[in-house]
Amino acid sequence: MAEIKTLAATVRSGTGKGAARSVRREGKVPAVIYGGGEAATPISLSYRELHKLIYAGHFLTTIFEIDIDGKKERAIPRDYQLDVVRDTPMHVDFLRLKAGAKVKVAVPVHFSNHDASPGLKRGGSINVVLHNVDMMVPADNIPDSITVDLTGLDFNDSVHIESVVLPASCTPVDKSNFTIASISPPAGGAAAAAEEAAAAAAAAAPAKGGKK
Repeated sequence: MAEIKTLAATVRSGTGKGAARSVRREGKVPAVIYGGGEAATPISLSYRELHKLIYAGHFLTTIFEIDIDGKKERAIPRDYQLDVVRDTPMHVDFLRLKAGAKVKVAVPVHFSNHDASPGLKRGGSINVVLHNVDMMVPADNIPDSITVDLTGLDFNDSVHIESVVLPASCTPVDKSNFTIASISPPAGGAAAAAEEAAAAAAAAAPAKGGKK
């Protein structure tokens, strides 16, 4: 489960571009919390703290308990804007989370048991098709990642989503049995592998014309 982090905020009275510029002049970042059947709440956040959180990674899959002048709201970032020149935070949209809710998140894909893949041991490489999988997950139990087991995979073998063990109550948005990764042979490796297989087959076959 993703760690729940705390974030201090204050309510801002104005909305629109002028009010947002005023918030930024104070060294803060304008944001809004919406959803959950309630009215949107405009807030302002510490620029320094927000900058650190965004560039620490996994910002859009982190649940925050936002303390708004003493009132706590649980929310998850849905989008953020950066300055096109300086890459500094300009605005954040948060989705309010209610008990039992599900949210769509891009869950990172990790790979395990590289040493147990015959294809990788013979010089092959992982061709990663998806680094993240869009999934519907419980708002109070967002997984940090899903893990793909490479055990037994040889050249040209593929891993599809239906063969991956997914966290409880988490389902892919795409309902097809899509490919996550495959094992590619090294340059010239396919021909070498075919010759190796042919030689092994010939060695295993009984000699013709020999004495019985």
